[in-house]
Amino acid sequence: MKKRFLWLSTAFIFASVAHAQVMTSPPSYSENQTNKLDIYRAEAERINNLVHTKLDLKFDYQKEEVHGEEWVTLKPHFYAANKLTLDAKAMIIHEVALVQGSTKKKLNYKYDDLQLNIDLDKTYQKDQEYTLYIKYTARPNEVKQEGSAAINDAKGVYFINSKGDKPNYPTQIWTQGETESSSCWFPTIDKTNQKTSQEITLTYPDKYVSLSNGTMKSTKKNTDGTKTDYWKFDKKHAPYLFFFGIGDYAVINDKWKNINVDYYVEPEYKEYAKQIFGNTPEMIQFFSDKLNYPFPWDKYAQMTAREYVSGAMENTTATLFHDGVQQKPGQLIDENTAEYVIAHELFHHWFGDLVTAESWTNLTVNESFANYSEYLWFEHKYGKEKADEHRYSEIAGYKQGDGPTKNLVRPHYNSREDMFDGVSYNKGGAILHMLRNFLGDDAFFKGLNKYLKDNEYGKAEAAQLRLALEEVSGRDLNWFFDQWYFNSGHPKLTTISDYSATTKKVKVIVRQDASKLFEFPFAIDIVENGKTTRQQVWVPKQAETIFEFTTNQKPDVVIPNADQVLLCDLDDKKSVDEFIAQYKAGKGNYTTRLLAVEAMANAQATNPKAAEALIEALNDSFDGIRIDAIHKIDAKSKPMMDKAVNKLKQLATNDPKTLVQAAALSSLNEANIYDATIFEKASKSPSFSVQGAALTGILQNNPAKINELTTISDDVVKGSPDLAMALIPTWMKNNQLDKAELISESAAMYEFVKFQDPEKGKIAEQAFNWIMTNDTPEATAAVAKTYSRYYTYLKEQNPMAGTAIKQMATKALQLKTEAGKTIKSARFSKQIEQLTDAINKMK
Repeated sequence: MKKRFLWLSTAFIFASVAHAQVMTSPPSYSENQTNKLDIYRAEAERINNLVHTKLDLKFDYQKEEVHGEEWVTLKPHFYAANKLTLDAKAMIIHEVALVQGSTKKKLNYKYDDLQLNIDLDKTYQKDQEYTLYIKYTARPNEVKQEGSAAINDAKGVYFINSKGDKPNYPTQIWTQGETESSSCWFPTIDKTNQKTSQEITLTYPDKYVSLSNGTMKSTKKNTDGTKTDYWKFDKKHAPYLFFFGIGDYAVINDKWKNINVDYYVEPEYKEYAKQIFGNTPEMIQFFSDKLNYPFPWDKYAQMTAREYVSGAMENTTATLFHDGVQQKPGQLIDENTAEYVIAHELFHHWFGDLVTAESWTNLTVNESFANYSEYLWFEHKYGKEKADEHRYSEIAGYKQGDGPTKNLVRPHYNSREDMFDGVSYNKGGAILHMLRNFLGDDAFFKGLNKYLKDNEYGKAEAAQLRLALEEVSGRDLNWFFDQWYFNSGHPKLTTISDYSATTKKVKVIVRQDASKLFEFPFAIDIVENGKTTRQQVWVPKQAETIFEFTTNQKPDVVIPNADQVLLCDLDDKKSVDEFIAQYKAGKGNYTTRLLAVEAMANAQATNPKAAEALIEALNDSFDGIRIDAIHKIDAKSKPMMDKAVNKLKQLATNDPKTLVQAAALSSLNEANIYDATIFEKASKSPSFSVQGAALTGILQNNPAKINELTTISDDVVKGSPDLAMALIPTWMKNNQLDKAELISESAAMYEFVKFQDPEKGKIAEQAFNWIMTNDTPEATAAVAKTYSRYYTYLKEQNPMAGTAIKQMATKALQLKTEAGKTIKSARFSKQIEQLTDAINKMK
């Protein structure tokens, strides 16, 4: 799964079950105890094991219910059993029976709205299979369990616009099983250490199409306007990976070797589906080769979903994505923002689907690998600098909030949902990068191959990963796993270098924060006359370590963590001149140059050399550095802009990367520098980001032009918050309520906009009031969702920000309620209800 909250814009954010015979479970803590962190989250005990699950599903679109029949085959794991407990949330259970050939024998059961406790007809011995028939109604809207920052709802199956009362909006049904929500739509043992094969029959309106795990074996049209699809999946996977999706989709067919690779998108995006997902066959080949383990499933499909509750989910052979992955050529010309997520979910089909974490405690063996696959794909497809740029942003995400206080493998947590965080994902991916560099590519990837083959179609934990890598490499890795997997934090370092002309030696001092010591390999570059010598050293667990190296003269610069592999905080004590030298020596190393650019930017106002070097970085060979340098130039400083303006105009006009063009135009806008020829030409660019930046500048300098922009594409506005801000006053003046959703996030978070830019904050607050005092169903729904997501994410990481969100949500409800006294309709009442629900979830 890729977490949705990591994709949210950060522009507004401050930084016991009874069973037979003699063996019973160990005692466990009550979930109701005061401190849930005291609970040891053990792997779920396996009393009975799933063998095969067969489902026949029909749907009540008006009631948003699933009418299901299930045939589930199980067997005792080891000890004999005469009882069975299945997870089944908020269902109506109509019948439970034992299947005996062509007949059924009713069984006694008890149901408490969460679990179905069944008395079997006899005591079954180890590996003695039995099949039950269960008829039920799933009622997802009655499910009580809550979501999290990563997965913001947990009712398992979702009916989107099921009554068809939203015009020009798709009708869909789709499922989301992680963490334990598949049991909201069929009774099962909803644990990661269970594996089952499956069959699913879906009956639904003939005008739609369906997708599920495995392959479609048959489809037939029925006389009542429905059709029935039969999907079969012969291999075994965990219940949380079960999936079906139904809706109006265009299906675009692709291939990897003899395996079907299909893309399900809304019809509007049919022509662009291969631009969005088209690298998938190459990804499958790359990952298969890298792991020396061919893609293990019989097909691969990818589907989009409206109102999805997270980012994406690796349902075996049928990945589901939020609808934001659907992009048009004007966005794709900049970059395919879905590409790393596509890689992430695909890699899960080895790490997560083929070999599954034995419990949420060991989520790292799922999510850390999927996170690292993003790096691997970028490295392969676009080069190391692009991969390093992505890794740098991932590490920054981990360091926010309380990430550094958490172990990667955590048997103690408040909720299993809490495991889906910047530690399991971002830090875990960074740790795998360190492990790869320590072992070398050959040993690392052979170790992954052994791990996969040893545990295929089963479960695993971090210890098994260690054992596989040790067996292949011959190296003991307990020291690595003890400090990186079973402990928290990362090294906090200070480095100082000193040269002695007498001894012709450079001394490099590495100091660690003594409160938590680490040991690690460490790369140090010594640069003399532009020539770099790499020194590989080992830093032990001690507060200070001194290394000495012989040189011919005083080095231009000493670069610690020169390969930028170590996950750490590094206070690098050196001069601006040395950082300028570091930039020059950092060819091919994104992070080394980026750190130098940051140091130069910090000194641009007082150090002419730093200012010149920062402007020179606008010529960098990597577009990521060029963009960063553009952003770092102080656009409010006339001396700096006088020096940079010609280069910025050149980048805005001729840079081969449209995102660089857009950044340069935005910098010129911020500085109030306007060249009509450049901006008018850019406003006709095929890139939405370039258009947005150009149109912002045009309106900024010629407000009357707004009358000529009435037909501007909403897609351009969506990608340009500054342009939206420029258009808001006119939209409000003309009461263009159809535009309200375009500005809903900025309006919802107006207090945060004020914090960054008071002038824009005033406009955002006016838009907020406009949305809340008018009949704006789509915008209000978007505002309510924005509050829910940001509050869940921020309430612990930044309590003040969480409080501010709750206050804004309360004000929104007050305004909407007051307006409701005049605007009386069921649609308006729904808007009040949505805001009320959002506030009620803010606990």
